[in-house]
Amino acid sequence: MTSRDAALGRFRRLDLTVQRRLDGLLHGDHQGARLGPGDDPEELVRYQPGHDVRRIDQHVTARAREPYVWLTRAQHPLDTWVLLDRSASMAFGTATDEKDDLAQSLSAAIGLLTDAPGNRLGLGELTADGLRWRRPTPARIGAQLALRTEPPPRSGSAPVGLAEGLRQLAVRHRRPGLRIIVSDLVDPDGRSERPFDWEAPLRRLAARHEVIMIEIVDPRELELPEVGLLVLVDPESGRQREVDSSDLRLRHSYARAAAAHREATAAAVAGAGVDHLLVRTDGDWVADLSRFVQLRRHRPARRRRTR
Repeated sequence: MTSRDAALGRFRRLDLTVQRRLDGLLHGDHQGARLGPGDDPEELVRYQPGHDVRRIDQHVTARAREPYVWLTRAQHPLDTWVLLDRSASMAFGTATDEKDDLAQSLSAAIGLLTDAPGNRLGLGELTADGLRWRRPTPARIGAQLALRTEPPPRSGSAPVGLAEGLRQLAVRHRRPGLRIIVSDLVDPDGRSERPFDWEAPLRRLAARHEVIMIEIVDPRELELPEVGLLVLVDPESGRQREVDSSDLRLRHSYARAAAAHREATAAAVAGAGVDHLLVRTDGDWVADLSRFVQLRRHRPARRRRTR
């Protein structure tokens, strides 16, 4: 079986899963930032020539003794861009899949969930070879392409970090829409305290778009197993360190540091006004995504500033 056949088979299985468990969660027109053709009344104004007479409010018109008409908020096709972190730290996994495999599946699922007439999906990838962009395509086609991307290098430092990737995403694709970042939020320098360098660019991106941060973790990143001597290797710098995992104090210190990092990233994402979904390589990511999107659908939408 070729890699293309494998990708198509994986896509069919994912498509079936989405149809059964997630279908319809993100469908629907995207509410625009300006007044224009649409269905939902937004603003009541005095009638002017050219206004749609079908939107005249009879009760207000009768009280004011002059015609008033409802203007609606424009509805546009939804443009979704996924910024996918495929740095060397994502090529790790001790459960069913590596973090990079899970990130690809999530990106494809987003494409399937946003599939509707006129909706498009674009993809940006942060790899050790740099930042590469795939032009937006119909969402369903974009979902297939997300699973057929070439595997990134498994080692080496990425020349473009998450912070710069967010800046370029904001500059290159300014039309308001949905922006999704998929990353493990692991700093190449091992930084685990705020402020992170990606916080400010994320905040600026969220000022214009609906933004979702999907953070992927592996269970071995949260707790160190007791397996004796281990040689840990940083995939980006190549640095190695030998540790004795039978040391109880070491394991507790590791778990505390991992928990502190999770708390710091959660606070940073929340501080940027961005929705946050945490998924694990040993968990049911489909169920996690379903619950997350259902909660978003029943929550009042935030108003975004326009520039």
